[in-house]
Amino acid sequence: MLDALDSQLLVTMRANPRIGLTELARLLGVARGTVQARLEKLTMRGVISDFGPTVVTEEIGYPILAFASLQIAQGKLTEAVQTLGTIPEILEVYGTSGQADLLCRVVARSTPHLQEIIARILASPAVQRTDTTIALSTQIPFRIDPLLRAAAEPAP
Repeated sequence: MLDALDSQLLVTMRANPRIGLTELARLLGVARGTVQARLEKLTMRGVISDFGPTVVTEEIGYPILAFASLQIAQGKLTEAVQTLGTIPEILEVYGTSGQADLLCRVVARSTPHLQEIIARILASPAVQRTDTTIALSTQIPFRIDPLLRAAAEPAP
């Protein structure tokens, strides 16, 4: 659960990622020690997972974003995940319900490069089938601020 101060703290940090603790405390109208304690608490609870920069993959030469759904051979999930972990262009992998077992977020330099990545995935005996969708545009980029505000409100 988040309270109103936690929510404001996170929203403010996201809007000003290079802000210092003193300035953050001033903007929120609380003591610097309060901000520091709240940040430590949120980090320990796993609410804040990192303080690193957000990297735009298009700007480092990977303009293609795709989602690959994978069907995995029975009992071969661990092997499949280990193989996927060796492919740097695979940014995230989620276990899913439905027809696919895994959903991968993949970036590539070009469509031929994407085809090479899919071939590397399929080279694993653990992967039986892939279904790949290329993202043409971003309609709603990743966002968390509306959820942070909603999380601080009482549950209906």
